[in-house]
Amino acid sequence: MPINERAALGDVTAASASASASLVEADPHLIRTLPVLVLFPHNRCNCRCLMCDISRIRQVREISAQDLEPHLESIRALGVRWVVFSGGEPQMHRDLAALSRMFRAEGIRVTLLTAGLLLEPQARSVAEMIDDVIVSLDGPPEIHDRDRIRRIPRAFDRLARGVAALRELRPEMVVRGRATVQKENHERLRRTVLAAKQIGLNSISFLAVDMTSQAFNRPDGWPPEVQQTVGLEAKEVDSLEREMEALIEEHAEDVATGYIVEGPEKLRHIVRHFRAHLGQLAPVAPRCNAPWVSAVVEADGTVRPCFFHCALGNIRAKPLLAILNGTEALDFRQSLDVASHPVCQRCVCSLYLKPEAHNTA
Repeated sequence: MPINERAALGDVTAASASASASLVEADPHLIRTLPVLVLFPHNRCNCRCLMCDISRIRQVREISAQDLEPHLESIRALGVRWVVFSGGEPQMHRDLAALSRMFRAEGIRVTLLTAGLLLEPQARSVAEMIDDVIVSLDGPPEIHDRDRIRRIPRAFDRLARGVAALRELRPEMVVRGRATVQKENHERLRRTVLAAKQIGLNSISFLAVDMTSQAFNRPDGWPPEVQQTVGLEAKEVDSLEREMEALIEEHAEDVATGYIVEGPEKLRHIVRHFRAHLGQLAPVAPRCNAPWVSAVVEADGTVRPCFFHCALGNIRAKPLLAILNGTEALDFRQSLDVASHPVCQRCVCSLYLKPEAHNTA
């Protein structure tokens, strides 16, 4: 479940720990502050989403609070201010509350990314131990549910009940939505906004489906015939463009207020992403500095600079700080040209923090 920096970053960047400006200038690729840490507490998922193969995983892997205790020194030294529980479905973890307690005791904000199927039975724990929530919402009920995208009966209703349970326990809790634009919902973006309002979400964000990376339990990537199950044909991209323009026009107030998180330019970039996949346009990498301001730790301990790039090490073998500033990681960041790297050009979920935001107290 990739994050969206505008949807959930809030004021974390402004509160991030400072680094010495002279040292940063001397070696800009050495990480001294890491505002964002994405953690996969659990590697499996209780959805069978069309655009993801995580549900095919059979061996259960988890990261416990005990596993992370040796890395608290690294986390403190890096000034981590925001931890995002992603995955996999974090709510399948045996003791997610213990993980959350550990981070919150350090003054770190904790965000939960979830499909929402377990929100209702775990509502009290989430309300007490999580700062804010991002739920996956891929359309109105008939699209979100069985046989279309989530492929789980009554997934929309279970999500709606979960959000309602959180609202009853903690009315002020921020619960945002995130929709993955793909073949099954590309003509229903406006209805997705209405569905988000129907279940009481604070906002809705859109991102394009990932078709080409090795993330989401696709170590060898997807062959073209599988990519076509979620990607768009040329005529469908034309339909998406019409739907996107209608969304921008008819929901102008929602865009202006931030209820729809992306502005018009970012929304139109989603259309361009699909056109680039078809070869109609040259791919253009989004503005991103994720490898310099964030890291991803997977359930088996693997550390990555972002969701989509190759592993840098494993926290079961080395401290997090040593991995992020090790030779392999430094070489990667020094050689990475975001604008020209094929992985970055195909990226659907970028992160950009202004240098003054994460290097200034």
